[in-house]
Amino acid sequence: MLQTPIGPVSVGTEAGADGEAVCAVRLGPPVPDSAAGARADPPGGLLGEAVAQLRAYFLGTRTGFALPLKLPVGGARPDVWAELSRIQYGEMRTYGEVAAAVGGISPRAVGTACNRNPLPLLVPCHRVVGAGGKLVGFGAGLPRKRWLLEHEAQVRMRQLWT
Repeated sequence: MLQTPIGPVSVGTEAGADGEAVCAVRLGPPVPDSAAGARADPPGGLLGEAVAQLRAYFLGTRTGFALPLKLPVGGARPDVWAELSRIQYGEMRTYGEVAAAVGGISPRAVGTACNRNPLPLLVPCHRVVGAGGKLVGFGAGLPRKRWLLEHEAQVRMRQLWT
């Protein structure tokens, strides 16, 4: 578990796999292993790398993640996850823009996919906002979403000015 400005963040890998892919990120207090089988953070290997990358993200020294991810089967359409992953650090898209980019899906369906995202931060659903940039919908709470968006904007500004 990692202590961050938005509270604890924990990471899990697929149970039974030898740390082959990250399958869970939890924003907030950790919970016991879920029925989905996520294992909590052992000290090294893939989870250690995931924690190190997340730590660097919160310090403002990392703007992307290089980790193997496993998204749930039967969750959102794979094209929604892919579109969310294309939203660049420090940028935002509306639910409607994501829906239009994917095609054949409603903004509400994009919101549902974001709400069910088991890999927040790594699949950046916090970068999706309501029409007109309105701050809406985030499973970990709007204060965390606001902090993440402001953090990324500040880091991007520092990068542009240096």
